[in-house]
Amino acid sequence: MSDSASMLVQIIEGALLAAGRALTVAQLGELFEEGERPSAADIREALGVVSERCEDRGFELCEVASGFRFQVRQSLSPWVARLWQERPQKYSRALLETLALIAYRQPITRGEIEEIRGVAVSSNIIKTLHERDWIRVVGHRDVPGRPAMYATTRQFLDYFNLKNLDQLPALAEIRDLETLNAELGFNEPLAPAANDAAQTGDEPDAAATSPATLLDGEPSAADHGGHAGDAADAADDDDEASAGPGVQGSGQ
Repeated sequence: MSDSASMLVQIIEGALLAAGRALTVAQLGELFEEGERPSAADIREALGVVSERCEDRGFELCEVASGFRFQVRQSLSPWVARLWQERPQKYSRALLETLALIAYRQPITRGEIEEIRGVAVSSNIIKTLHERDWIRVVGHRDVPGRPAMYATTRQFLDYFNLKNLDQLPALAEIRDLETLNAELGFNEPLAPAANDAAQTGDEPDAAATSPATLLDGEPSAADHGGHAGDAADAADDDDEASAGPGVQGSGQ
């Protein structure tokens, strides 16, 4: 490796460590003056060298939707997570089912989610997904009431270490929510579906226990106007279900 190529690798390593966030090839190129700026191909080649240097180390170079970043290997999260005293964020079965439907059926309205799940969607669930920047409104269905249509965001892809939606586990490979839970990097088992029903006042819906079943259904084209189950269903957000993915590197 030439001195200039070696220096490029070091600059990229340093920039990724210092940035504390993912950087694209274009953003890495902007670190250089116009006359000395390496080509995108050179930067990608240097990133390949950086990735190779991470082998047999406790961290890795990962490409996500927002670019490239260093992060702690998922297999080490049980130990690294002990650096933080607070408990990992946990999510209810209802929230994960709602997120799964949005991810696989986007754009989708709240009413369509409710028709597939068979129960009302808590406003707190939608609020939580918005606050985490995992979903966004991408338009409104052209039906009476013009309900909002939801889709996932780049932050959703970044959180689950995905470069694009094509990397989501195939529906044919998902038999139940436990499988989806593992595929997306959650480590703890989910609470029984009956917990959600007990908190919402609804009977457990067999279709609501399996994303494969949920996602194979045909949603309604119209949104259900009111959401009388919001107050009763709000307790879903307190249902401890599963811990989040491994710890990212670079101070994230």
